[in-house]
Amino acid sequence: MSYSISSIQAPIDDSMKAFEGKFKTFMKTKVMLLDTIMNYIVQRKGKQMRPMFVFLTAGCMGEITEKTFRGAALIELLHTATLVHDDVVDDSNYRRGFFSINAIWKNKIAVLVGDYLLSKGLLLSVEHEDFDLLKSVSTAVREMSEGELLQIEKARKLDITEEVYFDIITKKTATLISACCAVGFQSVGAEPEMVEKARLFGEKVGIAFQIKDDLFDYGDAEIGKPLGIDIKEKKMTLPLIYALNQAQRSERRRIINIVKNESHKPEKVDEVIQFVRRSGGLDYAREAMYRYRQEAFDLLDAAPDSPARQSLKDLLVFVTERKR
Repeated sequence: MSYSISSIQAPIDDSMKAFEGKFKTFMKTKVMLLDTIMNYIVQRKGKQMRPMFVFLTAGCMGEITEKTFRGAALIELLHTATLVHDDVVDDSNYRRGFFSINAIWKNKIAVLVGDYLLSKGLLLSVEHEDFDLLKSVSTAVREMSEGELLQIEKARKLDITEEVYFDIITKKTATLISACCAVGFQSVGAEPEMVEKARLFGEKVGIAFQIKDDLFDYGDAEIGKPLGIDIKEKKMTLPLIYALNQAQRSERRRIINIVKNESHKPEKVDEVIQFVRRSGGLDYAREAMYRYRQEAFDLLDAAPDSPARQSLKDLLVFVTERKR
């Protein structure tokens, strides 16, 4: 079975191609500087995973409509706005290997571009009275902000429990995928009960996706060389939280001290990685990831059988088995 993006996208290939043109139209403006920046953003789009979730979930329940295209555009507009603002906040010069907006046009313009994208998304919904879509996506943006702030608050003390960790990743990562899936169902007129199942499905996918990202930091036979980026950034991820919970108090204190004060030293980062591996943190996180994946599969079974539903299953396998 092939789990490449191109094979997963096959049932919605025409819609994804049409979306490229429609999205460019949604981004058009008469201000030349803004138009230049919008073109720069459009040309540097990644794998388009979010629109893919919107179109595949819509395809599970009916025919893709103009409202589906607007829903996918709304997700992209509001999410791109948050990314542009994030790069300013993080003083980041790169995004996906390209210069960020703030690196080329400076912070003031980047903040204004983010504001413009937000207003563009809001107006797109209001003009077509897509208030159900607007509520789903606006809720996701609010929760993403809360998740970021909660993580910043907790990073100061490194007192993140497993419960807080799941709260953070649900808000930061899972809520946007969850909004994509809810929007897909809403755009084809699905009943509220089914929309809620789609939202929950997306949440489970997002949590599994984030745990997979956590695992990349530690490396193993499948993933390869450890990265240690989360440790350097003092982020408490599931493998580390589990390992600390299993440790004696003195060992726990020592590891927390390394993460707090010595995570800039490569040999100390490696020490934390080895500690997590020895403690079974990777196996624990992997089991949690597969549990969430199975829960997502079970929710998906509520939708009628279709090529789009099969592609969603394949996409779920793809995000949890990817090598990078």
